[in-house]
Amino acid sequence: MKKLVFFLFSLISLSAMAQKTDTIFLHKLMESKPELFQSVLNHPDKNQVQILYTQVNRDAKNVPHFKSFSYNLNPKHYFYPASTVKLAAVVFALEKVNRLKSTGLTVKSTMITDSAYKGQTKVLTDTSAKNGLPSIEHYIKKILLTSDNDAFNRLFEFIGRAEINAKLKKDGLNESRILNRLAIGDAGESAKHTNPIKFYNGDKVVYNQEAQYDPKEYELDLTNLVMGKGYMDSTDKLVNKPFNLADKNAFAINDQQKLMQKLISPEAFPLKERFNLTAEDYELIYTYMSKFPTESGYPKYDPREFWATYAKMLYYGREKDVALDPNIRIFNKYGDSYGFIIDNSYFVDFKNGIEYFLTAVIQSNEDGIFNDNKYEYDTVCFPFMKNLGRSIYELELKRNKKYKPDLSKFKMDYRN
Repeated sequence: MKKLVFFLFSLISLSAMAQKTDTIFLHKLMESKPELFQSVLNHPDKNQVQILYTQVNRDAKNVPHFKSFSYNLNPKHYFYPASTVKLAAVVFALEKVNRLKSTGLTVKSTMITDSAYKGQTKVLTDTSAKNGLPSIEHYIKKILLTSDNDAFNRLFEFIGRAEINAKLKKDGLNESRILNRLAIGDAGESAKHTNPIKFYNGDKVVYNQEAQYDPKEYELDLTNLVMGKGYMDSTDKLVNKPFNLADKNAFAINDQQKLMQKLISPEAFPLKERFNLTAEDYELIYTYMSKFPTESGYPKYDPREFWATYAKMLYYGREKDVALDPNIRIFNKYGDSYGFIIDNSYFVDFKNGIEYFLTAVIQSNEDGIFNDNKYEYDTVCFPFMKNLGRSIYELELKRNKKYKPDLSKFKMDYRN
Protein backbone atom coordinates (compact mmCIF):
# COMPACT_ATOMS: atom_id res chain seq x y z
CA MET A 1 0.00 0.00 0.00
CA LYS A 2 2.86 2.39 0.86
CA LYS A 3 4.38 1.76 -2.58
CA LEU A 4 1.06 2.54 -4.23
CA VAL A 5 0.66 5.84 -2.35
CA PHE A 6 4.25 6.80 -3.21
CA PHE A 7 3.63 5.96 -6.87
CA LEU A 8 0.44 8.00 -7.04
CA PHE A 9 1.99 11.04 -5.43
CA SER A 10 5.04 10.72 -7.64
CA LEU A 11 2.68 11.03 -10.58
CA ILE A 12 1.20 14.17 -9.06
CA SER A 13 4.64 15.71 -8.54
CA LEU A 14 5.73 14.94 -12.08
CA SER A 15 2.50 16.17 -13.61
CA ALA A 16 2.74 19.44 -11.71
CA MET A 17 5.65 20.36 -13.94
CA ALA A 18 3.54 19.97 -17.08
CA GLN A 19 1.43 22.74 -18.51
CA LYS A 20 -1.35 20.55 -19.89
CA THR A 21 -3.92 18.48 -18.03
CA ASP A 22 -2.55 15.14 -16.79
CA THR A 23 -4.33 12.26 -18.56
CA ILE A 24 -2.66 9.32 -16.79
CA PHE A 25 -3.10 9.82 -13.05
CA LEU A 26 -6.85 9.12 -12.75
CA HIS A 27 -6.58 6.01 -14.89
CA LYS A 28 -3.83 4.68 -12.62
CA LEU A 29 -5.81 5.59 -9.52
CA MET A 30 -8.85 3.62 -10.71
CA GLU A 31 -6.67 0.71 -11.84
CA SER A 32 -5.28 0.53 -8.32
CA LYS A 33 -8.81 -0.15 -7.03
CA PRO A 34 -10.17 -2.90 -9.30
CA GLU A 35 -12.83 -3.87 -6.77
CA LEU A 36 -14.39 -0.43 -7.30
CA PHE A 37 -13.65 0.50 -10.90
CA GLN A 38 -12.68 -2.54 -12.98
CA SER A 39 -16.09 -3.05 -14.58
CA VAL A 40 -16.15 0.56 -15.78
CA LEU A 41 -12.52 0.49 -16.92
CA ASN A 42 -13.33 -2.61 -18.94
CA HIS A 43 -16.08 -0.72 -20.80
CA PRO A 44 -15.00 2.94 -21.03
CA ASP A 45 -16.85 3.55 -24.30
CA LYS A 46 -19.97 1.71 -23.21
CA ASN A 47 -20.25 3.69 -19.98
CA GLN A 48 -19.10 6.95 -21.61
CA VAL A 49 -17.12 8.00 -18.55
CA GLN A 50 -15.41 11.39 -18.49
CA ILE A 51 -13.72 12.81 -15.39
CA LEU A 52 -12.02 16.11 -14.58
CA TYR A 53 -10.38 16.48 -11.14
CA THR A 54 -8.71 19.75 -10.17
CA GLN A 55 -6.50 20.20 -7.13
CA VAL A 56 -6.49 23.59 -5.41
CA ASN A 57 -3.23 24.94 -3.99
CA ARG A 58 -3.38 28.33 -2.30
CA ASP A 59 -0.51 30.75 -1.95
CA ALA A 60 0.44 32.82 1.10
CA LYS A 61 -2.35 35.29 0.26
CA ASN A 62 -4.94 32.50 0.00
CA VAL A 63 -5.23 32.92 -3.78
CA PRO A 64 -6.10 29.54 -5.37
CA HIS A 65 -4.03 27.92 -8.12
CA PHE A 66 -5.32 24.93 -10.07
CA LYS A 67 -3.80 21.68 -11.32
CA SER A 68 -6.09 19.40 -13.34
CA PHE A 69 -6.20 15.66 -14.05
CA SER A 70 -8.56 14.05 -16.55
CA TYR A 71 -9.79 10.65 -17.65
CA ASN A 72 -11.29 10.10 -21.10
CA LEU A 73 -12.05 13.82 -21.37
CA ASN A 74 -13.32 14.77 -24.83
CA PRO A 75 -15.35 17.97 -25.29
CA LYS A 76 -16.44 16.80 -28.75
CA HIS A 77 -17.87 13.50 -27.48
CA TYR A 78 -21.50 14.26 -26.72
CA PHE A 79 -23.35 13.22 -23.58
CA TYR A 80 -26.74 14.47 -22.47
CA PRO A 81 -26.07 17.07 -19.73
CA ALA A 82 -29.56 16.96 -18.19
CA SER A 83 -29.96 19.36 -15.26
CA THR A 84 -26.34 20.47 -15.07
CA VAL A 85 -27.23 23.28 -17.51
CA LYS A 86 -29.33 24.85 -14.75
CA LEU A 87 -26.29 26.24 -12.96
CA ALA A 88 -25.49 28.40 -16.00
CA ALA A 89 -29.08 29.66 -15.96
CA VAL A 90 -28.75 30.62 -12.29
CA VAL A 91 -25.65 32.70 -13.00
CA PHE A 92 -27.02 34.33 -16.15
CA ALA A 93 -30.34 35.20 -14.51
CA LEU A 94 -28.56 36.98 -11.66
CA GLU A 95 -26.33 38.82 -14.11
CA LYS A 96 -29.40 40.01 -16.02
CA VAL A 97 -31.05 41.24 -12.81
CA ASN A 98 -27.89 43.21 -12.01
CA ARG A 99 -27.86 44.70 -15.49
CA LEU A 100 -31.47 45.86 -15.02
CA LYS A 101 -31.14 47.10 -11.44
CA SER A 102 -31.84 50.70 -12.49
CA THR A 103 -35.44 49.66 -13.22
CA GLY A 104 -35.93 48.60 -9.60
CA LEU A 105 -35.83 44.90 -10.47
CA THR A 106 -34.37 42.64 -7.75
CA VAL A 107 -34.18 38.89 -7.21
CA LYS A 108 -37.07 39.25 -4.77
CA SER A 109 -39.40 41.07 -7.21
CA THR A 110 -42.58 39.15 -7.96
CA MET A 111 -42.21 37.42 -11.33
CA ILE A 112 -45.46 36.90 -13.23
CA THR A 113 -45.07 34.78 -16.35
CA ASP A 114 -47.66 34.97 -19.12
CA SER A 115 -48.06 32.94 -22.33
CA ALA A 116 -47.98 34.01 -25.98
CA TYR A 117 -47.22 30.89 -28.03
CA LYS A 118 -48.71 27.40 -28.24
CA GLY A 119 -47.65 25.16 -25.40
CA GLN A 120 -46.55 28.00 -23.13
CA THR A 121 -47.92 28.14 -19.59
CA LYS A 122 -48.53 30.94 -17.11
CA VAL A 123 -47.25 31.27 -13.53
CA LEU A 124 -49.13 33.56 -11.16
CA THR A 125 -48.35 32.03 -7.76
CA ASP A 126 -45.81 29.77 -6.06
CA THR A 127 -47.17 28.01 -2.99
CA SER A 128 -43.70 26.78 -2.00
CA ALA A 129 -42.54 30.38 -1.38
CA LYS A 130 -43.06 32.00 2.01
CA ASN A 131 -45.14 34.81 0.47
CA GLY A 132 -46.82 32.54 -2.07
CA LEU A 133 -45.34 34.41 -5.02
CA PRO A 134 -42.77 33.46 -7.69
CA SER A 135 -39.42 35.27 -7.87
CA ILE A 136 -35.96 34.81 -9.36
CA GLU A 137 -34.57 34.15 -5.88
CA HIS A 138 -37.06 31.39 -5.11
CA TYR A 139 -36.59 29.73 -8.48
CA ILE A 140 -32.84 29.66 -7.82
CA LYS A 141 -33.38 28.03 -4.45
CA LYS A 142 -35.51 25.30 -6.02
CA ILE A 143 -32.99 24.68 -8.80
CA LEU A 144 -30.04 24.34 -6.45
CA LEU A 145 -31.81 22.31 -3.75
CA THR A 146 -33.64 19.70 -5.82
CA SER A 147 -33.08 20.63 -9.48
CA ASP A 148 -36.65 21.78 -10.09
CA ASN A 149 -37.41 21.68 -13.82
CA ASP A 150 -40.12 24.34 -13.90
CA ALA A 151 -37.86 26.74 -12.00
CA PHE A 152 -35.20 26.32 -14.68
CA ASN A 153 -37.74 26.79 -17.46
CA ARG A 154 -38.84 30.12 -15.95
CA LEU A 155 -35.25 31.36 -15.76
CA PHE A 156 -34.69 30.18 -19.35
CA GLU A 157 -37.67 32.33 -20.40
CA PHE A 158 -36.43 35.33 -18.42
CA ILE A 159 -32.87 35.27 -19.73
CA GLY A 160 -33.88 34.36 -23.28
CA ARG A 161 -32.33 31.68 -25.47
CA ALA A 162 -30.22 34.11 -27.49
CA GLU A 163 -28.73 35.75 -24.40
CA ILE A 164 -28.01 32.39 -22.75
CA ASN A 165 -25.97 31.19 -25.70
CA ALA A 166 -24.24 34.53 -26.18
CA LYS A 167 -23.17 34.42 -22.53
CA LEU A 168 -21.85 30.87 -22.86
CA LYS A 169 -19.54 32.04 -25.63
CA LYS A 170 -18.56 35.24 -23.80
CA ASP A 171 -17.54 33.18 -20.79
CA GLY A 172 -15.42 30.85 -22.91
CA LEU A 173 -17.78 27.88 -22.59
CA ASN A 174 -17.37 27.10 -26.25
CA GLU A 175 -18.37 23.43 -26.31
CA SER A 176 -21.81 24.11 -24.86
CA ARG A 177 -25.28 25.31 -25.79
CA ILE A 178 -28.66 25.57 -24.07
CA LEU A 179 -31.48 25.27 -26.56
CA ASN A 180 -34.66 24.40 -24.72
CA ARG A 181 -36.71 24.02 -21.57
CA LEU A 182 -36.62 20.72 -19.72
CA ALA A 183 -39.12 17.90 -19.10
CA ILE A 184 -41.94 19.34 -21.24
CA GLY A 185 -40.95 18.06 -24.68
CA ASP A 186 -39.68 21.48 -25.71
CA ALA A 187 -37.98 21.40 -29.12
CA GLY A 188 -37.98 23.03 -32.54
CA GLU A 189 -40.01 26.22 -32.91
CA SER A 190 -41.52 26.12 -29.42
CA ALA A 191 -38.03 26.29 -27.88
CA LYS A 192 -37.28 29.44 -29.89
CA HIS A 193 -40.23 31.30 -28.37
CA THR A 194 -40.10 32.53 -24.77
CA ASN A 195 -42.91 33.92 -22.66
CA PRO A 196 -43.74 37.53 -21.83
CA ILE A 197 -42.94 38.35 -18.18
CA LYS A 198 -43.74 41.19 -15.78
CA PHE A 199 -41.95 41.95 -12.52
CA TYR A 200 -43.59 43.75 -9.63
CA ASN A 201 -42.40 45.45 -6.47
CA GLY A 202 -45.65 45.41 -4.56
CA ASP A 203 -48.34 46.57 -7.00
CA LYS A 204 -45.90 48.48 -9.20
CA VAL A 205 -44.62 47.02 -12.47
CA VAL A 206 -40.85 47.63 -12.51
CA TYR A 207 -39.91 45.62 -15.59
CA ASN A 208 -41.94 44.37 -18.53
CA GLN A 209 -40.35 41.84 -20.89
CA GLU A 210 -42.15 41.11 -24.13
CA ALA A 211 -42.24 37.64 -25.69
CA GLN A 212 -38.99 36.84 -27.50
CA TYR A 213 -38.03 34.81 -30.55
CA ASP A 214 -34.57 33.41 -31.27
CA PRO A 215 -34.09 32.02 -34.80
CA LYS A 216 -30.53 30.74 -34.35
CA GLU A 217 -29.59 27.03 -34.31
CA TYR A 218 -26.24 27.02 -32.38
CA GLU A 219 -24.52 24.23 -34.26
CA LEU A 220 -21.63 22.45 -32.54
CA ASP A 221 -19.09 20.06 -34.01
CA LEU A 222 -19.92 17.00 -31.89
CA THR A 223 -19.67 13.24 -32.22
CA ASN A 224 -21.83 10.56 -30.56
CA LEU A 225 -25.10 12.39 -31.23
CA VAL A 226 -26.86 9.16 -32.24
CA MET A 227 -27.05 6.44 -29.56
CA GLY A 228 -28.54 3.06 -28.80
CA LYS A 229 -30.79 0.87 -30.91
CA GLY A 230 -34.22 2.30 -30.13
CA TYR A 231 -36.33 4.70 -28.08
CA MET A 232 -39.82 5.20 -26.71
CA ASP A 233 -41.66 8.04 -28.44
CA SER A 234 -44.09 10.51 -26.87
CA THR A 235 -46.89 7.92 -27.05
CA ASP A 236 -44.73 5.25 -25.33
CA LYS A 237 -44.37 3.36 -28.59
CA LEU A 238 -41.03 1.66 -29.28
CA VAL A 239 -39.19 3.06 -32.29
CA ASN A 240 -36.58 0.58 -33.53
CA LYS A 241 -33.91 2.99 -34.66
CA PRO A 242 -31.10 4.84 -32.84
CA PHE A 243 -31.94 7.81 -30.64
CA ASN A 244 -30.86 11.15 -32.12
CA LEU A 245 -29.82 13.87 -29.64
CA ALA A 246 -28.63 16.38 -32.24
CA ASP A 247 -31.13 19.04 -31.15
CA LYS A 248 -30.49 18.74 -27.40
CA ASN A 249 -28.61 20.87 -24.89
CA ALA A 250 -24.86 20.33 -24.62
CA PHE A 251 -22.59 21.14 -21.67
CA ALA A 252 -19.05 19.70 -21.87
CA ILE A 253 -17.33 18.52 -18.68
CA ASN A 254 -14.50 21.07 -19.01
CA ASP A 255 -17.03 23.88 -19.51
CA GLN A 256 -19.01 22.74 -16.48
CA GLN A 257 -15.96 22.81 -14.25
CA LYS A 258 -14.78 26.16 -15.61
CA LEU A 259 -18.16 27.63 -14.70
CA MET A 260 -17.86 26.15 -11.20
CA GLN A 261 -14.31 27.44 -10.76
CA LYS A 262 -15.33 30.96 -11.77
CA LEU A 263 -18.21 30.79 -9.29
CA ILE A 264 -16.20 29.43 -6.39
CA SER A 265 -12.90 31.23 -7.01
CA PRO A 266 -13.51 34.46 -8.95
CA GLU A 267 -10.24 35.83 -7.54
CA ALA A 268 -8.36 33.25 -9.62
CA PHE A 269 -9.57 34.87 -12.85
CA PRO A 270 -8.90 38.29 -14.42
CA LEU A 271 -11.51 40.92 -13.60
CA LYS A 272 -12.85 40.96 -17.16
CA GLU A 273 -13.54 37.20 -17.00
CA ARG A 274 -15.47 37.23 -13.72
CA PHE A 275 -19.24 37.03 -13.51
CA ASN A 276 -21.17 40.23 -12.83
CA LEU A 277 -22.45 39.04 -9.46
CA THR A 278 -22.83 40.82 -6.13
CA ALA A 279 -21.68 39.53 -2.76
CA GLU A 280 -25.33 38.72 -2.04
CA ASP A 281 -25.55 36.72 -5.28
CA TYR A 282 -22.55 34.61 -4.35
CA GLU A 283 -23.98 34.03 -0.88
CA LEU A 284 -27.30 32.89 -2.36
CA ILE A 285 -25.61 30.47 -4.76
CA TYR A 286 -23.13 29.10 -2.22
CA THR A 287 -25.83 28.60 0.41
CA TYR A 288 -28.35 26.74 -1.71
CA MET A 289 -25.79 24.85 -3.79
CA SER A 290 -24.42 23.27 -0.58
CA LYS A 291 -27.60 23.14 1.51
CA PHE A 292 -29.38 19.84 2.05
CA PRO A 293 -33.11 19.73 1.09
CA THR A 294 -33.83 18.64 4.67
CA GLU A 295 -32.42 21.98 5.91
CA SER A 296 -34.78 24.09 3.81
CA GLY A 297 -37.82 25.82 5.29
CA TYR A 298 -39.06 27.51 2.09
CA PRO A 299 -39.32 25.54 -0.08
CA LYS A 300 -40.13 22.68 2.28
CA TYR A 301 -39.48 19.13 1.11
CA ASP A 302 -40.69 15.70 2.17
CA PRO A 303 -37.50 13.88 3.30
CA ARG A 304 -38.88 10.63 1.91
CA GLU A 305 -38.71 12.17 -1.57
CA PHE A 306 -35.75 14.51 -1.14
CA TRP A 307 -33.45 13.22 1.58
CA ALA A 308 -30.32 15.03 2.78
CA THR A 309 -27.84 13.56 0.28
CA TYR A 310 -30.29 13.35 -2.63
CA ALA A 311 -28.20 15.71 -4.79
CA LYS A 312 -24.69 14.82 -3.52
CA MET A 313 -23.77 11.94 -5.80
CA LEU A 314 -20.01 12.40 -5.76
CA TYR A 315 -19.16 11.01 -2.31
CA TYR A 316 -22.62 9.90 -1.12
CA GLY A 317 -23.97 8.23 -4.26
CA ARG A 318 -27.70 8.51 -3.71
CA GLU A 319 -27.92 6.53 -0.50
CA LYS A 320 -30.69 7.56 1.88
CA ASP A 321 -29.54 6.32 5.26
CA VAL A 322 -25.93 7.44 5.16
CA ALA A 323 -24.17 9.23 8.00
CA LEU A 324 -23.38 12.85 7.18
CA ASP A 325 -19.93 14.20 7.93
CA PRO A 326 -20.56 17.56 9.67
CA ASN A 327 -17.22 18.93 8.45
CA ILE A 328 -17.96 18.35 4.77
CA ARG A 329 -19.98 20.49 2.39
CA ILE A 330 -20.37 19.80 -1.31
CA PHE A 331 -21.20 22.72 -3.61
CA ASN A 332 -22.56 21.10 -6.74
CA LYS A 333 -25.06 20.75 -9.55
CA TYR A 334 -26.00 17.27 -10.72
CA GLY A 335 -27.99 15.90 -13.64
CA ASP A 336 -29.66 12.57 -14.42
CA SER A 337 -31.47 11.59 -17.62
CA TYR A 338 -31.31 9.10 -20.52
CA GLY A 339 -29.07 6.84 -18.43
CA PHE A 340 -26.52 9.61 -17.83
CA ILE A 341 -25.50 10.68 -14.35
CA ILE A 342 -23.45 13.87 -14.16
CA ASP A 343 -22.15 15.77 -11.14
CA ASN A 344 -20.20 19.03 -11.14
CA SER A 345 -18.85 19.73 -7.67
CA TYR A 346 -16.57 21.74 -5.42
CA PHE A 347 -15.76 19.82 -2.27
CA VAL A 348 -14.83 21.32 1.13
CA ASP A 349 -13.71 19.67 4.36
CA PHE A 350 -13.38 22.46 6.91
CA LYS A 351 -11.72 20.32 9.61
CA ASN A 352 -8.94 18.96 7.39
CA GLY A 353 -8.52 21.99 5.12
CA ILE A 354 -9.48 20.06 2.00
CA GLU A 355 -10.90 21.54 -1.20
CA TYR A 356 -11.04 20.32 -4.78
CA PHE A 357 -13.14 20.36 -7.93
CA LEU A 358 -14.49 17.11 -9.35
CA THR A 359 -16.75 16.77 -12.40
CA ALA A 360 -17.79 13.46 -13.90
CA VAL A 361 -20.28 11.75 -16.19
CA ILE A 362 -21.19 8.08 -16.55
CA GLN A 363 -23.94 6.32 -18.47
CA SER A 364 -25.53 2.89 -18.23
CA ASN A 365 -28.23 1.73 -20.64
CA GLU A 366 -27.90 -2.03 -21.00
CA ASP A 367 -30.91 -2.57 -23.26
CA GLY A 368 -29.91 0.26 -25.63
CA ILE A 369 -33.42 1.72 -25.47
CA PHE A 370 -33.77 5.39 -24.58
CA ASN A 371 -36.65 7.08 -22.79
CA ASP A 372 -37.90 3.79 -21.28
CA ASN A 373 -36.83 4.65 -17.71
CA LYS A 374 -34.80 1.44 -17.56
CA TYR A 375 -31.28 2.47 -16.66
CA GLU A 376 -28.75 0.97 -14.26
CA TYR A 377 -28.48 4.02 -12.04
CA ASP A 378 -28.52 2.10 -8.76
CA THR A 379 -26.15 -0.69 -9.75
CA VAL A 380 -23.65 1.13 -11.99
CA CYS A 381 -23.88 4.93 -11.97
CA PHE A 382 -24.48 5.90 -8.33
CA PRO A 383 -21.88 3.45 -6.95
CA PHE A 384 -19.33 4.74 -9.46
CA MET A 385 -19.95 8.36 -8.42
CA LYS A 386 -19.71 7.50 -4.73
CA ASN A 387 -16.52 5.48 -5.17
CA LEU A 388 -14.90 8.14 -7.34
CA GLY A 389 -15.72 10.94 -4.91
CA ARG A 390 -14.45 9.01 -1.90
CA SER A 391 -11.29 7.89 -3.68
CA ILE A 392 -10.38 11.48 -4.50
CA TYR A 393 -11.23 12.56 -0.95
CA GLU A 394 -8.96 9.86 0.50
CA LEU A 395 -6.21 11.06 -1.80
CA GLU A 396 -6.69 14.66 -0.68
CA LEU A 397 -6.52 13.62 2.98
CA LYS A 398 -2.92 12.48 2.37
CA ARG A 399 -1.89 15.37 0.11
CA ASN A 400 0.48 17.89 1.65
CA LYS A 401 -0.08 21.60 1.03
CA LYS A 402 2.41 24.38 1.64
CA TYR A 403 -0.33 26.71 2.87
CA LYS A 404 -3.47 25.65 4.67
CA PRO A 405 -6.47 27.22 2.92
CA ASP A 406 -8.76 29.73 4.60
CA LEU A 407 -12.19 28.34 3.70
CA SER A 408 -14.24 30.55 5.99
CA LYS A 409 -16.12 32.22 3.13
CA PHE A 410 -17.79 28.88 2.42
CA LYS A 411 -19.23 28.50 5.92
CA MET A 412 -22.82 29.41 5.16
CA ASP A 413 -25.83 30.07 7.39
CA TYR A 414 -28.31 27.26 6.71
CA ARG A 415 -30.90 28.25 9.32
CA ASN A 416 -33.33 30.01 6.96
